Amino acid sequence: MSTYPKVNETKELIKQLVSIPSPSGNTTKVIQFVEEFLKDLQVETKRNRKGGLIATLPGTNEEEHRMLTAHVDTLGAMVKEVKSNGRLRLDLIGGFKYNAIEGEYCEIHTSSGKVFTGTILMHQTSVHVYKEAGDAKRNQENMEVRIDAKVENAEDIRKLGIEVGDFVSFDPRVQFADNGFIKSRHLDDKASVAILLQLIKRVKEEKLTLPYTTHFLISNNEEIGYGGNSNVTPETIEYLAVDMGAMGDGQSTDEFTVSICVKDASGPYHYGLRKHLVQLAEKNKIGYKLDIYPYYGSDASAAIRSGHDIIHGLIGPGIDSSHAYERTHEESLHHTEQLVYEYVKSEIVSY
Repeated sequence: MSTYPKVNETKELIKQLVSIPSPSGNTTKVIQFVEEFLKDLQVETKRNRKGGLIATLPGTNEEEHRMLTAHVDTLGAMVKEVKSNGRLRLDLIGGFKYNAIEGEYCEIHTSSGKVFTGTILMHQTSVHVYKEAGDAKRNQENMEVRIDAKVENAEDIRKLGIEVGDFVSFDPRVQFADNGFIKSRHLDDKASVAILLQLIKRVKEEKLTLPYTTHFLISNNEEIGYGGNSNVTPETIEYLAVDMGAMGDGQSTDEFTVSICVKDASGPYHYGLRKHLVQLAEKNKIGYKLDIYPYYGSDASAAIRSGHDIIHGLIGPGIDSSHAYERTHEESLHHTEQLVYEYVKSEIVSY
């Protein structure tokens, strides 16, 4: 049995979220899922014109607000070309490399609502035919989708209703290991969405009144740079993005603590808010790591760039192999859940 309260609920929510295809630009179904989840908690929501979802919990102080955000949009692709060999050429959505999806199962979502399965492969995959199979570049020219249908040419594909501009999503292949590890695509950032939904549920169940009116933005365009750059109320003082912590050489982030980002490609996050988060973690015995993410931007940095006069921060569970087949651990989920919980109950510090 897990040592972490309700972690199995969070994991099940992650499984449900990652199983709903939602590449940036095609996120209606996952937003509907989140909307229904919050409706069951009797939390009122509204959608912005970009298709994101905003939930608000009234607080004691209605003159000063907080905003927390996580994003449901994921990496994905679009059909770039219907090829004469009966396969599809892709154009990528989001910042990742073709090698991260080689051999992955996928779905092609047509504009009429039909869904076809396929596999993303190198054109030169067969070592019995292509001498350069191992050396050829993994790029748009060489990689293609093999559709699970009897198609031999472009005309056959179009008869199925597949066309340029159709969205392509990747099989998440979510798995839970007995020792607490969670493997799946799109933990960035559906793990954080699950954490925020669990936070809202906990606040409702405990009948807490937060010190400040707090908005939760479930954004749907973060992977392409502008998910959380709007709908920030003029009363908002602090804006906290909950997104994945990046792991790799030279990083301190791991899969067992909450990562507090001090700087990413957009520059430093607010020093005072960062110190406040650290103090909350230490006071409540929450495992954390401070880190810099060198090639990264968040909804919070998008909001800053849009000109909002806010104090911005970024935290999240540590995710290994970001933008590929990702992994985290339930300990990291637990520490992140605890930090956001303590944060929304805390007073805004005079920075």
